[in-house]
Amino acid sequence: MGALRNIKVLDLSRILAGPYSTQILSDLGAEIWKVESPWGDDTRQWGPPFLNKESSYYLSANRGKKSLIINLKSEKGQNIIKDLAKKADILVENFKVGNLAKFGLDYKSLSEINPKLIYASVTGFGQTGPRSSEPGYDAALQGMTGIMSVTGEPDGRPTKVGVAWIDILTGLNATIGILGALNERNTSGLGQHIDVSLFDVGIASMGYLAQNYLATGVSATRIGNAHPQVAPYQDFEASNGNFIAAANNDDQFQRLCNTIGLTELLEDDRFESNSKRVSNRIVLEEKLNSVFKTNTIDYWTDKLQSAGITITPINDIGTVLKDPQTEARNSIWSINHPDIQNLKVIGSPLQHMSRTPSEPGIHPPRLGEHTFDVMENILGMSKIEINELVESNVIQGMT
Repeated sequence: MGALRNIKVLDLSRILAGPYSTQILSDLGAEIWKVESPWGDDTRQWGPPFLNKESSYYLSANRGKKSLIINLKSEKGQNIIKDLAKKADILVENFKVGNLAKFGLDYKSLSEINPKLIYASVTGFGQTGPRSSEPGYDAALQGMTGIMSVTGEPDGRPTKVGVAWIDILTGLNATIGILGALNERNTSGLGQHIDVSLFDVGIASMGYLAQNYLATGVSATRIGNAHPQVAPYQDFEASNGNFIAAANNDDQFQRLCNTIGLTELLEDDRFESNSKRVSNRIVLEEKLNSVFKTNTIDYWTDKLQSAGITITPINDIGTVLKDPQTEARNSIWSINHPDIQNLKVIGSPLQHMSRTPSEPGIHPPRLGEHTFDVMENILGMSKIEINELVESNVIQGMT
């Protein structure tokens, strides 16, 4: 049984940051009611690729949820959301600031009918500040909050992270905030509003590079795959491609030099400490590559691993998903799906908890698949009431 098996979540979010957060909660055992418009979460249309008309993007962030189609613009639809909010522990939404207040579905309104409700708002710029009304998207926020300025080669263009990096990290931060609020509720008996934004997360995720600026007043720049404060720690060139290697301290650097036959570097004042190695990174890289180019990645992997030096290949996604470690860690899950035979999804990294591990719930839902089930079994509606709501275009479901 999951750690959150008694928790009910009303999910009004779409795209990635919010759905990623609620999928984590689902994997931990929570029941998720995913409210969608008649055309569904935008990502249902994002592709290719599609699997039997289901977008792979949508499938990546929505397993374990129940899909409900509810018209939020109708008063009856708004009342249904309020009834669900009364029964929910958590609500997650990513509407523009102020939009849900028009329907009486903002935190202030819903907390009055359910004081225990934990209400997480995920936006581009947060609920306050001069940019609060602006929409926010991952690529735009990657550009704005600094990560693109330090990603890429020194003489190349600023480059975004290949995956929706800030969206994923915002989903994680939203989940952390939700779990913290759940724990605090055990003491106070009250919920709270969690205001998390891509902007805040983007800045916070710059980590030590942002702290370096606070210390020096100098912004970091692009240095390719090297580390700004440790050397050697980057990609190197073998005879048949590149690999990543790192020597994080003086002892590791000594072992690296002894292993590859560059003991003269240990007598060179330019490399006697990490700070000096960082200052002379380019020269150090040239000397190391002069040796690494003489043999293959496999050869250097065997040599450096035997010396206790970190070395890894630079895999594409398909290669790492076929790695024996991926199978050993059960990193790919198979889920039963009514329209997709043997649906494979990326597993949760929390599945190795000793007593309450994450585990897959139901398949990523088809649009409106659970509308009638939730109306009947959660809200106690009769079939006559449900049919009336369908006829008045308040709800829709699969027939």
